[in-house]
Amino acid sequence: MSDLTFTVEARPSGQCVLDVSGDLDLHTAHRLQHTLDGLALDGGLVIDLSGVTYCDSTGLTALVGAYRRTQAEHTGFALCGTTQELARIFQIVGIDQIVAMYDTVEQAAEAVRDVPGRSR
Repeated sequence: MSDLTFTVEARPSGQCVLDVSGDLDLHTAHRLQHTLDGLALDGGLVIDLSGVTYCDSTGLTALVGAYRRTQAEHTGFALCGTTQELARIFQIVGIDQIVAMYDTVEQAAEAVRDVPGRSR
């Protein structure tokens, strides 16, 4: 089991970028939720998953919860840096149909910044 770590970056243009590394699972997903609860998401949220080594259904639930929060707050949400394995899981469960996914943080942050109707 790999420990889960987070790095938060507030971009000058308003987006919050959360870099997640390690295993996102039953034992660590609550830490992601706690971190997300403490973030101001006015400018949108990008979650960089390039460092995630494992994700189970509890981790997926935390990610969908973050997406729902941004929807409720009328702000943008995007994922980036998904591995092939993680992208395949997202396809199987249908997350790729509701959440925008990008290769890089820069692409995701730009897309989130341009969300029509988001709080400014």
